[in-house]
Amino acid sequence: MEPGSATAAASELPWVEEAVKVSPKDARTLSKVFFDRLQVLEEGTPEFQYTRNTLIEMNLSLVRFAASRFRNRGSGEMEDMVQVGTIGLIKAIDRFDLSREVEFTSFAVPYIVGEIKRFFRDTTWAVHVPRRLQELRTEIAKAKEHLALQLDRDPTVKELAAHLKLDEDDVIEGIVASNGYTAGSLDMSTDAEDAGQAAGAKARTLADFIGEEDPGMNKVEDLNALAPLMNQLDERERRIVSMRFGHEMTQAQIGAELGISQMQVSRILTKILSKLRAGMLDELAVA
Repeated sequence: MEPGSATAAASELPWVEEAVKVSPKDARTLSKVFFDRLQVLEEGTPEFQYTRNTLIEMNLSLVRFAASRFRNRGSGEMEDMVQVGTIGLIKAIDRFDLSREVEFTSFAVPYIVGEIKRFFRDTTWAVHVPRRLQELRTEIAKAKEHLALQLDRDPTVKELAAHLKLDEDDVIEGIVASNGYTAGSLDMSTDAEDAGQAAGAKARTLADFIGEEDPGMNKVEDLNALAPLMNQLDERERRIVSMRFGHEMTQAQIGAELGISQMQVSRILTKILSKLRAGMLDELAVA
């Protein structure tokens, strides 16, 4: 970031000269400060952009760490994984809430790994690649070779897209198609480091590094979507929900507490749940 890009931010937040070079330890400490500020800023303002962009840059080490677990053959592939993983990092930053009392690193890594795993799932086609993607694969291969000579390194997706005058999504799709021409076994050793391990030790495979989807993440997302809907209920409705699902009281117990019949409690709960369900479905439709 260039000095002066966020004039308002400088007075409210510590200035980070080169956010991408901040150590992971310092990034954890600074992130708490920046997240605290981000939650009270208006989206779209220069200060909001500075705070959000700095959070992304400071935490790119998380993306590189996650991508290193899936390292394979070339630096170009590693660069693609970092770009894909950064999408997960941005999603985590946009959805993180300090009130959850959980470390951001613990919250973000599943999002990052999830995006990278999705990238790998999309690259295991191996057969039935459409002709359009076969042709795009050839164009990308030529562009990679041309740009590599000019840049003295593998080009990024953005550079390939600019050279080919295509959207980045189209280039990523073409890269996926080229990866799909080879399929490796999940039982294959991940890297050459295994050759130097102790005699008799079990070799590490790609399957050892790919975990299962965490079902708890779905619950986190559901609760995150439900929170604003709960705020739309009146005090009595929120109290009934709390007694029924928080304290696990029966409808009869709730009725006795509120001085109404069990039938009335049942009707009120049905109305509340219908309202929350409709709100959740609207959230999914927007997403």
